[in-house]
Amino acid sequence: MEKIFLSGGTGFIGSHFINHAHRCGYELHCLRRPHSKPCIPLDKEPFWHDGFLDDDWCFVLNNCDYFVHFAASGVNPSESNYEDLIKTNILDATKLTLSAVTSGIQKIIILGSYWEYGNTAKLFDYIPNDACLQPINRYASSKAAFSLLACQIAVEYKIQLQYLRVGNCFGEGESVDRLWPSLRKAAARGDDYHLTLGEQVRDFSSVETVVDKVLDALNFDSVQNGAPKILNIGSGRPQTVRQFVEYWWNQWGAKGKLHFGSIPYRRNEIMRYVPKIEAPE
Repeated sequence: MEKIFLSGGTGFIGSHFINHAHRCGYELHCLRRPHSKPCIPLDKEPFWHDGFLDDDWCFVLNNCDYFVHFAASGVNPSESNYEDLIKTNILDATKLTLSAVTSGIQKIIILGSYWEYGNTAKLFDYIPNDACLQPINRYASSKAAFSLLACQIAVEYKIQLQYLRVGNCFGEGESVDRLWPSLRKAAARGDDYHLTLGEQVRDFSSVETVVDKVLDALNFDSVQNGAPKILNIGSGRPQTVRQFVEYWWNQWGAKGKLHFGSIPYRRNEIMRYVPKIEAPE
């Protein structure tokens, strides 16, 4: 049975990944902070290892076939200062990746973010995976910095690395302050829901779609040693925020009213943000 060392296993995407990976027959060794709990109920408990990213995990990594890195600080809507972002998303992530490499792991998957592209989105209808990174917030900047370091590690140590960028992922266990959960909460209560005009175009992806694509990436046949592969993962079906909201509002049979335009767009809102989704090889 192949073994995965997973960071971020109690997070939104990580919790779903544990369930899906167990169903696919993998053995999971998951790092978690003390007292943290998965965002959704687990069908089966993995082997939990309590501690922090910058602890020494070589004794676990030595016996694993894959390193899958989801853990990150500052994911919206939580707030992190620069010190936290640099420590967690750059320094600790780099240290753990190097520990995996020196422990003999040759196959690594790292989850990145669409938001690393930032202002580059304005140049493309569909952002290619080799587009220039121009992040516009501190979280995305820290992820972009680590993506460059991770790729350099892959080149220098001649390992197989896949860096997967994801964004607008929704589903069970997502933070209650985000769009889909807050919309569902209002629908269940019969409340009205206030939002922008909803003209922004995004690639909304269910968390099930995302974790299935991460699991597909565990097949490294198309990945060469020392040649990191960067992919955008998502549904491949762009739609406006309004279309997304109206679809789910109708699905839930909501009785309240949607108030489009009652909230202004965010400052510097990027109206079309759609990465190109490559067909699987």
